[in-house]
Amino acid sequence: MNSETPWYLKKSPLGNAYQHFSNVAKQKTVLDTKTKELIRLAVASVFRCNHCTEHHIKDALDAGATKGEISEALLLASLQAAGTQLNWSKELFEKYLGD
Repeated sequence: MNSETPWYLKKSPLGNAYQHFSNVAKQKTVLDTKTKELIRLAVASVFRCNHCTEHHIKDALDAGATKGEISEALLLASLQAAGTQLNWSKELFEKYLGD
């Protein structure tokens, strides 16, 4: 990611807090960097952010993730997204499409 400050951080007093949170999340915590990047990649792909997905694929590779681990993270994210989609309005679906 480039080092230029994004517009949304400049336009709100919350920008500094957001940037601080982002910086702290990159520090050593209970999760290792590879795990954090696989999670962030999965979330980015479910949220359909191409820029974020590409960024986190690169960061996951840099953190030592294999192509297999990245693929599995993406497949698990898509599985969860599908299940969520099918259950988000379960009662309505069953009302009209059930038995």
